[in-house]
Amino acid sequence: MYTRYIESEEKKTININLLEFAKYFMQFSLFLFYILIFTLSTNYAIADSHQSGGTFLFGRGGDSVGLDPALEEDGESFKVCDNIYDTLIHYKDGSSEIEPGLATQWESSEDGLSWTFTLRRGVQFHDGTPFNSEAVLFSLNRQHDKGHPYHNVEGSYTYWVATGLAEIVDKIIAIDEYTVKITLKSPYAPFLYAIAITPFSIVSPTAVIENGNNFSNHPIGTGPFIFQQWDRGDKIVLKANENYWGGRPNVDRVIFLSIPDNSVRLIEMQQGNLHAMEFPNPDDLQQIRDDESLDLIAQPGMNIGYLAMNMEKPPFDNLNVRLAINHAINKAVIIKHLYQGLGIPAKNPIPPTLWSYDDSIEDYDYNPKLAKELMSLAGYPEGFETTLWALPVPRPYIPDGRALAEVIQSELREIGIKTNIVTYDWGTYLDKTKYGDHDMAMLGWSADFGDPDNFLYFLLSKSSAEKPAGNIAFYKSDEMQQLLEKARSISDKEERITLYKKAQNVFHQDIPWVPLAHAQRVLVINKKVKNLKLHPLNWKYFRNVTLEK
Repeated sequence: MYTRYIESEEKKTININLLEFAKYFMQFSLFLFYILIFTLSTNYAIADSHQSGGTFLFGRGGDSVGLDPALEEDGESFKVCDNIYDTLIHYKDGSSEIEPGLATQWESSEDGLSWTFTLRRGVQFHDGTPFNSEAVLFSLNRQHDKGHPYHNVEGSYTYWVATGLAEIVDKIIAIDEYTVKITLKSPYAPFLYAIAITPFSIVSPTAVIENGNNFSNHPIGTGPFIFQQWDRGDKIVLKANENYWGGRPNVDRVIFLSIPDNSVRLIEMQQGNLHAMEFPNPDDLQQIRDDESLDLIAQPGMNIGYLAMNMEKPPFDNLNVRLAINHAINKAVIIKHLYQGLGIPAKNPIPPTLWSYDDSIEDYDYNPKLAKELMSLAGYPEGFETTLWALPVPRPYIPDGRALAEVIQSELREIGIKTNIVTYDWGTYLDKTKYGDHDMAMLGWSADFGDPDNFLYFLLSKSSAEKPAGNIAFYKSDEMQQLLEKARSISDKEERITLYKKAQNVFHQDIPWVPLAHAQRVLVINKKVKNLKLHPLNWKYFRNVTLEK
């Protein structure tokens, strides 16, 4: 130690001179100093230890609602769930393509009505119980089967219904301990992409049975990180799963910090108290770019903002009118000023991050002179008067509906179209557009899962033009319908790509909307952070993140 003990038969005495005392006191003080530094570095700060990957600190605008993936509906919950749980099939990091997850392989019957999944062996849940076919049946049947003993909980299985699986899935059975078969009532090509989303994660049956409605606060999955702590409104702490089947994560812990104010989050970034943050204020982007310690990463989101023209109402049933309106709107100016550069002009009804996107299609350029000529060809040389419905709330695909409406109003005035701006509260706006009360209305869509059907069928099919409609242009094309029906009923991906590219060309010819923009997703990161990618479906994958020393 730092003192030298001399024992005698009667008692112990300390024999130390002043020089030795000073020497050992300095050594002991230095020892305490290193202990203090080590303790601070393992707290919620950016410092990394030499023997581990450190703690990754992620700043976000709000807390999660819950951590039972089957019951959640919000992105803040899914961000955390993605790191605790696995699905049968994963989306590749930074992509809308799929890869094996808890299922190592899968195959479909020739008629597309049954899907057989071979499960990964040797995987355990975080509570030490085994992953097998019974766990898959428990996780999916508790959503699908109303007679399942754990079906009735405090909440609803929103995504099981919204994706159509509640109606399409017939039964889910185990062939053996590591083989599961899902039978459908009708072929549904997007099935694999739907089953890969977070709400269909595989949960620990033991944990659900033990915790019941409180499972959301005690989440147990097979994922790369293990739930450790949740301080509501403040932080969620996850630790690395040392035995993760995909390999141990590169960091020891991930902490999700709830910091509602965008400016405060940025200050925390600049002071070195966060590794990454979401949703910077657009006005702060240049400041971020100028900061040598920070990087700004962005990519087009999997969304579309558009202006729908109600084709059930003249003159929007006239192709030349619709073409004129497309040529009259300056998307570049809109992106620059209203999106603060955080978007790209849209030309197709699906985003460029989604497979089958046809980049060969040329957008209708901003050309007011040509727009006026088309108005004359349509029989409206003096223009006409109509209504323009403006989004009443900011959305990921349109950040400021009123400002956008005023810009469009000004541009359409140049070609003789006088517009009266109309808006309602959000719920009323949605209800009225579903029933076609509008002339022109802005709206948009963000992907639920990475399949073109999720955009095209809901937004442009004849079926979806039935009121209450998702297709608020009330665009009814037999050619489009046939393409979409065929594409969702076959499993060959290359053939589906061909069909969806044809569908995009049909859309471009008929042009029932002005496709406006794909809003970009932005993340601010410390330059010490490596391998952090934006995911097009809004959910984070932190298992590959590394921190430079």
